[in-house]
Amino acid sequence: MQKITIILACCFQLALFAQDKQSCNCCSENHRAFDFWIGEWEVVNSKDGSPAGSSVISKEESGCVIRENWTSAKAGYTGTSLNFFNAKTNQWEQLWVDNAGAFLKLKGNRVGDQMILTSDTFTGGDGKKYKNRITWTKNDDGTVRQFWEVIHEGKVTSIAFDGLYGKIEKTKNR
Repeated sequence: MQKITIILACCFQLALFAQDKQSCNCCSENHRAFDFWIGEWEVVNSKDGSPAGSSVISKEESGCVIRENWTSAKAGYTGTSLNFFNAKTNQWEQLWVDNAGAFLKLKGNRVGDQMILTSDTFTGGDGKKYKNRITWTKNDDGTVRQFWEVIHEGKVTSIAFDGLYGKIEKTKNR
């Protein structure tokens, strides 16, 4: 009886392993829509080329999450974002949290070579209603532009950030 139990347990484990290998919960084209942002990056301000910071962006949780780890060129400021495709709402979502305690929630989708994510409406210090819209553009030269606009009544009122991500070239070990 003990041998039969062991054999059945082994067969059950093999069946589970085979099922795990065949299923991939985050392998759709939609789940890969933001993959152009994955990598190790040096980021400069688009306007004048001055250093803005660096970012390491990786795929985690069996490909279901894209994690950003940001370090600003200004000492002491860091942040992390978790990005994922929500199959229930058919949208990408981002949660950004920084070491100053600020956070930002965005949602949207890829359109052509751009990922466009927008926040819910919030009330500014002046009492007006605003939205944040951040657009990541996959450029032909391999760079990625991140363009963050603040919008009031459908019009851009300010640019919060305009950065250009350039991939860090890894050197071979000697």
